[in-house]
Amino acid sequence: MNTLFLQLTPPDTNIPILLPELIVAAVGIVVMVYDSFFPKDRVTTGLISIAGLAVSAFFLIRMWSGETFGASSWNGMIAHDNLRLGFSIVFLIVTALTILISTVWVEREDVPAGEYHALLMFATFGMMLMASGNDLVVIFLGLETLSIATYVMAGLRRGDLKSNESAMKYFILGSFASAFLLYGMALIYGATGSTNLTQIADKITTANFPGLLLIGGAMMLVGFGFKIASVPFHIWTPDVYEGAPAPVTGFMAAGPKAAAFASFIRVFVLGFPFIAGIQASNYLHESWMTALSVMAMLTMTVGNVAAIMQNNVKRMLAYSSIAHAGYALVGFIGAGAAKPGQAQDAAIASVAFYMLTYAITNLGAFSVISLLAQKNDRRAEFEDYNGIGFKSPVLSFTLSLFMLSLLGLPLTAGFVGKVMVFRPALEAGNTLLTVLVIVAVINTAISAYYYLRMIVVMFFRERTTEWTEPKIPAMLSAALLIAVIGVFYLGIFSSGIIERFSQSRSAVGAHLR
Repeated sequence: MNTLFLQLTPPDTNIPILLPELIVAAVGIVVMVYDSFFPKDRVTTGLISIAGLAVSAFFLIRMWSGETFGASSWNGMIAHDNLRLGFSIVFLIVTALTILISTVWVEREDVPAGEYHALLMFATFGMMLMASGNDLVVIFLGLETLSIATYVMAGLRRGDLKSNESAMKYFILGSFASAFLLYGMALIYGATGSTNLTQIADKITTANFPGLLLIGGAMMLVGFGFKIASVPFHIWTPDVYEGAPAPVTGFMAAGPKAAAFASFIRVFVLGFPFIAGIQASNYLHESWMTALSVMAMLTMTVGNVAAIMQNNVKRMLAYSSIAHAGYALVGFIGAGAAKPGQAQDAAIASVAFYMLTYAITNLGAFSVISLLAQKNDRRAEFEDYNGIGFKSPVLSFTLSLFMLSLLGLPLTAGFVGKVMVFRPALEAGNTLLTVLVIVAVINTAISAYYYLRMIVVMFFRERTTEWTEPKIPAMLSAALLIAVIGVFYLGIFSSGIIERFSQSRSAVGAHLR
């Protein structure tokens, strides 16, 4: 017993490193307790949540230039690098905008606001844990925390059958995906004897069972593929996005997708690196690179072609989100092809920046859709937008701007985001990745049809029924203003943010450089 006791390693407890995540979790608990005493208060819980997100963001930004940047803690289970901090900023912005957008929906449909805001905070905690996790166990804990919260939010509109169906489909298919992911993690542990990504990267060269590495990686690819809604694991997305409340749909399309990309990149790019001269490592690396390249092409093509045929705006944006997952995969694959070091950091940062541009643009679009959809999202067809262009110029022109940014028009955030994720793939000098970028550009041209269709419907179609311009509440106006400024700022003055996102070495995989 004494010998066993002496072999135990004390945990490298570093509370300040986890302070942003802990603040978000603590605020979620405070909101939940406050709601139990004041269940009718729909405003205070939202303000408490936004204040908590602001404090968390403050500590994240302070930590970015700190002495501990690039280190790991908690015995290597938590990474403190640009991947974690860049994606965490995206999560905080997504949640803050979602709270602002949701004010109309919460009031209109008598949703329990405290419960909803607590779920949002716990989902954000899960997303941040996924980005900071340098251990498969931590990543899975973050994923499940996020998933459980989003399952409930998708069905929060209890009296709506579509919302109930959405939550049930999401829960059942999400559980299957989590099972694939967990079993893949178990196989990786069996092959390397570790769940720590740094140790896994070291032990790939001397894996006990190299075949388990390949099978485990394939199963994890299926699990992550579901979470980012890539083809052929995208089947759940249109039904779930259409049935869920519009603000929740906007949140799901931006936040959880970005969190899945953060973990996906950390596991595959940094945990399964290319090591020159090591056959097992090279075979694993080439296998997932090839599989992801095929998935990216299918994801972009299926997403855009299917979006053309949709008449429901939420369903169209669901297929659009699938296509955007394909564009982000291009940057992901470019990061896998880049040499460890500054080039790889820049490629990873390009994916984080792309998710930021997509999140702000997408949530801006859903803020307008949420206001116009009315109760239970009854007005979400393209026909419902006929002729509203000059009757509600603020809403129609901002929605047009968001559509053009999703398309990738120059001077908007979407254009810079696409340039950033396409560049690493082109710089890799690989024929397959060059073809991948060409397919992405062609798909961007295809997407012009359904994005411009929304503008044509609003400004060039006659309206046959009466329509009254809705009043824009103050919170929603703030969300729209932030989204519009974000689209132009990231489209014109984005260089500083891009440099910050890619400024430092990644902690994981630093031993390979």
